[in-house]
Amino acid sequence: MNNPGQGAALNIKGLERTYGKGEHALTVLKDTNLVIEAGEMVALVAPSGTGKSTLLHSAGLLERPDNGDVFINGQSTAKMDDASRTALRRTTIGFVYQFHHLLPEFTAEENLMIPQMIRGRDKVLASQRARELLDYMKIGPRVEHRPSELSGGEQQRVAIARAVANAPSLLLADEPTGNLDPDTSSHVFDTLHTLVRETGLSALIATHNHELAAKMDRTVTLDVGQVIDITK
Repeated sequence: MNNPGQGAALNIKGLERTYGKGEHALTVLKDTNLVIEAGEMVALVAPSGTGKSTLLHSAGLLERPDNGDVFINGQSTAKMDDASRTALRRTTIGFVYQFHHLLPEFTAEENLMIPQMIRGRDKVLASQRARELLDYMKIGPRVEHRPSELSGGEQQRVAIARAVANAPSLLLADEPTGNLDPDTSSHVFDTLHTLVRETGLSALIATHNHELAAKMDRTVTLDVGQVIDITK
């Protein structure tokens, strides 16, 4: 019998994460389970302080859980060393945060080229892909602009393009439009939504915006450290 979620893009099994010790211990994740199938877009909607960032960091191999396992495309990561986790993260997972975290001294194009070149792509090919992605995100004319010369919405679209520059199979986003005004937020999210759909990415997107969450395949929340599906 096949193991449910075995071939999923992301399969979180029995995750446990506690900070501190003794009477000061705070359990954030407790026997947490979540499966995201290939091509599925899932919204994570939960109040601040419930463990959204911890879940995303664990899913993205940025943080090790105390117990449990994270499977990426069916591959267990529990016993991987740091170098193996980094290599898998670099080739398979893209990240988008509330704040764009673009490198201020580099242009939009260069911000997309750098992660590609770290992975080993030729400079010319990295530039070509960077420009193609920025054109796709409708900011092609801004390729030579530095972050300080871009609007908030443009900066976040560059950040989204950077997240997919290495063609990951899984996208993790933590409030990707939370720092934008409502109109810009809607526009940026629609661009992200289209990108995910057209590239076949799987995505877990944390957001406080229920209107944006409703556009995804399903919605989950965190309650006492466990993931609960609240899709209506």
